[in-house]
Amino acid sequence: MKQMTYLEAGREGLAEMMREDTSVWALGEDLGRGGVFGQYHGLQTEFGKDRIADTPISESCILGSAVGAAMMGTRPVVEMRFSDFALCAVDELVNQAAKARYMFGGQTRVPMVVREPSGLWRSSAAQHSQSLEAWYAHIPGLVVVMPSTPADNRTLLMESIRCDDPVVYLEHKSLWDFEGPVDDGAEILPIGKARVARPGKDVTIVSWSAMFHTSMEAAEGLAAKGVDAEVIDLRTLWPWDKKTVFESVCKTGHLIVVHEAVQVGGFGAEIAASVTENVFSDLKSAPLRIGAPRIPISYAPTMEDEVRITAEQIIEKTLNRVGK
Repeated sequence: MKQMTYLEAGREGLAEMMREDTSVWALGEDLGRGGVFGQYHGLQTEFGKDRIADTPISESCILGSAVGAAMMGTRPVVEMRFSDFALCAVDELVNQAAKARYMFGGQTRVPMVVREPSGLWRSSAAQHSQSLEAWYAHIPGLVVVMPSTPADNRTLLMESIRCDDPVVYLEHKSLWDFEGPVDDGAEILPIGKARVARPGKDVTIVSWSAMFHTSMEAAEGLAAKGVDAEVIDLRTLWPWDKKTVFESVCKTGHLIVVHEAVQVGGFGAEIAASVTENVFSDLKSAPLRIGAPRIPISYAPTMEDEVRITAEQIIEKTLNRVGK
């Protein structure tokens, strides 16, 4: 075990895969100088400009090139800098990468990872702070991954690179400096497997990415008030681990889903609906979603804080729902 930041763990996972498989390469803007956050620092020195490739400032060009390269047998890792900027290339991702395997009857696949730094980052404003995971989960053909810890960022990135379908890989910007233990010899984490991070008996809290940590903080606060919360880190939004969630809800009888994304149309609605449809008889209360209001994110810190989900909000709403 060694301590690494979320950023370092992702960089190490990519480097390991590039050493293991020469068909793996990365492309995007300014990767040679390390990328906008430093996720690629030193990689061009080790692997050269052909495998850590700098591109023009054109998201559609970057992603379109990667789709073609993936269909021709390589495994590109595409850096979009910000998830918001990836919308400039949504046709290449949604209408080409996601559909190629189906439309060509399995004769070709698109083994590609699209890294999209996501979520709130202090004073980044409306065009650099969005959480758009529900959009991608809605599209058949796309895998959607959102790691919350350094260990998961390493192993899930490696497994995403091995995946034969296009993966939208959303790394939360506020987690870059988050440190945690990483085991180089750890078994590669399968896509689609959630983690019960905190066992409990009174209420199930399901979250992912940065909100997982906020949910864990809330669980400690709930414990002080006599509520034993089970916290699940979903890790992957598509496919998502229904079995783990259903089993937990059957035990606790209450479901709280927490996400940073706008609550309206968020992925929390899918989880709540699936639980209601499948284990309704085990529910003691209606599932509760906790998400952001449907407004643009402001630049001003005081206004930005109004849309942030806090542990205090989770505690208050959970207590109201479970009746303690």
